[in-house]
Amino acid sequence: MLAGRSVRRRAGRALLTVLAVALAATLLTSLLIASGAARSRVLDQVSAGGPLAGIEVAAAKPDPGALDSDKPRPGPPRPIDDAALHRIERLPNVKSVVPVVVNPVVIVPPVPAVRGATARSAQANQSALIRETLVGADFSHPGDLPVSVLVGRLPHAGSLTEVAVTLGYAQRFGLDRRHAGAVVGTELVIGAPRLYSALGQVRGRWTRAEIVGVVTQQAAAGDVIAPIEQAQLARQWTRQGDLATEFGVDPSPYSALFVIANGLGHVGAVRQEINNIGFSTSAPETLIESVQRYLHVVEIVLTGIGLIGLLIAALGITNAMLAAVRERRREIGVLKAIGARDRDVRRMFLIEAGTLGFLGGALGSVFGYLLARALANVVNRYLAREHLAAVSLGLPVAVLAGAIAGATLLALVAGTLPAQRAARLPARQAMGDR
Repeated sequence: MLAGRSVRRRAGRALLTVLAVALAATLLTSLLIASGAARSRVLDQVSAGGPLAGIEVAAAKPDPGALDSDKPRPGPPRPIDDAALHRIERLPNVKSVVPVVVNPVVIVPPVPAVRGATARSAQANQSALIRETLVGADFSHPGDLPVSVLVGRLPHAGSLTEVAVTLGYAQRFGLDRRHAGAVVGTELVIGAPRLYSALGQVRGRWTRAEIVGVVTQQAAAGDVIAPIEQAQLARQWTRQGDLATEFGVDPSPYSALFVIANGLGHVGAVRQEINNIGFSTSAPETLIESVQRYLHVVEIVLTGIGLIGLLIAALGITNAMLAAVRERRREIGVLKAIGARDRDVRRMFLIEAGTLGFLGGALGSVFGYLLARALANVVNRYLAREHLAAVSLGLPVAVLAGAIAGATLLALVAGTLPAQRAARLPARQAMGDR
């Protein structure tokens, strides 16, 4: 009660002290929430399984050492077929397996190749024919693919008349990332080749497809991305030629597989199992571990900045409490004269300091959360313009509660020295001061 009355009697000083703690808690809370959201945004797909926890599976390349005279010649690479796909699906800690089919194609771009005001400038870069690679993937589960949409959308699963292109295709016509959307809505003529060696001819299977989006992708090398059904039809046509291998088309039904593990921790084991089956693999394990380390460094730096703010606020509390001790020497003397013990005086000042810290921490937690949400709205608007997934903050109860508890504890620590000084003040000296 005495501590509360003291706070009310010195409302101005108490208010400034609370605001100092609140500002420091706001800084720390908003930084922790922002860094936590960033970590979740980057690594959630890894922990739950997603493209970042993906493994590229290809036919194993022959070992050059096996061609030595004292070693048996290697057999043909193991085909990537449905049997291999189902076997990999049944491996432990495999979330999903997405087949990938690639095939060489010839593209006839439209005239003009882009829409809108950029068409005239792009016309100078118009090319009659483009040799390219068609990359087909199963778009029924796009979240399992290493594909990000920059502009537009992905083709509908199973569509034979829709494709997406990479930024590399747009750059052929002098378009940068900002203007890449000018190719969306145009129509390509795509030809899959078939070689007839006896006639010395190459025939094409020609289809038309609308560009519905511009993407970045790491499924396979190629600037045209389509549903797997399109690529399979093109591959079947090319394979029926006399020398399909001249176009780099092997007999396997699939060119590669993209395997999603149940988290980064299982990628190594899954890769080993797939290698044991007889396929070669690659995965961005080192990249993800580096990202985790850098994110941890960022969290340490941001937390340090917030803690510096809290330490400054703690110094303010100490200064305010020392001033209160000097001003209330007679009051302390009266309390001791009527029987108050040192620990009673100490407790009174600690309660006052803790109250200031608690109020400042509570206000700072609320303000910090609101600030983090405001920053998230700004970031999400940018992500929406870039056609990326938004950041979700949620309600970080642990961070908010920790900020309040931390501010209260720090205030108690900061108030310890003034409280100890007040407790040791002799009653006769306190009563004699004017």
